[in-house]
Amino acid sequence: MALIECKNVHAGYGGMNILNGVNMAIESSEIGVIVGPNGAGKSTTLKAIFGLLTVSEGSIELRGDDISNLAPDKLVHKGMGFVPQEHNVFVSMTVEENLEMGAFIRRDDFSYMLERVYSFFPDLKDKRRQPAGELSGGQRQMVAMGRALMVEPSLLLLDEPTAGLSPLYMNEIFERVIAINESGVGVLMVEQNAKQALRIAHKGFVLAAGKNRFTDTGQNLLNDPEVAKSFLGG
Repeated sequence: MALIECKNVHAGYGGMNILNGVNMAIESSEIGVIVGPNGAGKSTTLKAIFGLLTVSEGSIELRGDDISNLAPDKLVHKGMGFVPQEHNVFVSMTVEENLEMGAFIRRDDFSYMLERVYSFFPDLKDKRRQPAGELSGGQRQMVAMGRALMVEPSLLLLDEPTAGLSPLYMNEIFERVIAINESGVGVLMVEQNAKQALRIAHKGFVLAAGKNRFTDTGQNLLNDPEVAKSFLGG
């Protein structure tokens, strides 16, 4: 059974569809990557999964249970974490306070999870008393990802985690995504750095005009001449 599955999903804003029948599924052991041109519906797909906009047709299932149009707070309780592209840290709070905010639904001792997050992102432990607003873009992204991990999700949704980052930080974020996935968390992410992201993807989904144009393993998509020509810059 798939960890997350979108079946013929239609969704959009103000009665206007952006998604026109999206289909995708990943297992808990997989990294799924969504790529495509601007306006293809990539980020909209993540928002539809996380209950941030209305699914008007089709369904979204988490481990076989229909979660279409469930509120985000309920989805967090069901084991979903979402890291938006922008405004994803509390700039005046310290790194550690940001991480603690991620555990707001927990009533148990989550100190072991703080240490686990620091094991994924060693830089953050050194800077745990620093305001998040003083960090570089790459470090802020790590804080946002770490905060989402504090509830121990089974699925992590990442919306363009490397946007605006230097190649060095981009590679580091991708390495951290692999480590998080290997720890047992399924990852579904939207990426503008399509070639690099597909290299780490077990499954790749190329969207165009709100529909799947290609669906395959990351490696097969990289090797597909039509995908390369149309979506990966040759």
